[in-house]
Amino acid sequence: MDNNNGKKNEIKIELTPEVANGHYANLAMIVHSPNEFFMDFIALSPNMPQAKVQSRIIMTPENAKQLLFALRENVELYEKTFGVIEPRRPMGNNGDLPNPFKA
Repeated sequence: MDNNNGKKNEIKIELTPEVANGHYANLAMIVHSPNEFFMDFIALSPNMPQAKVQSRIIMTPENAKQLLFALRENVELYEKTFGVIEPRRPMGNNGDLPNPFKA
């Protein structure tokens, strides 16, 4: 972004080693209020009775919508490079989705 002097404004972003390692999540739960979106990212393991929230992100509705656009754009770029992402949905013997909490 240019300011009046023609200089670019820079945002310096720090990424600590602890945050850089990241957290794996294979499930997201999203709820909202009039003022915020709450996104819980969860690591769900098969045959386990509990799942741990790895991270909770809280955003304004405007920022949540911008995230939606950014994810859409990045998925499109990914698919142009690597091919279409096909959803994998494991089916049980009767055609139903298996219950991950049932042995």
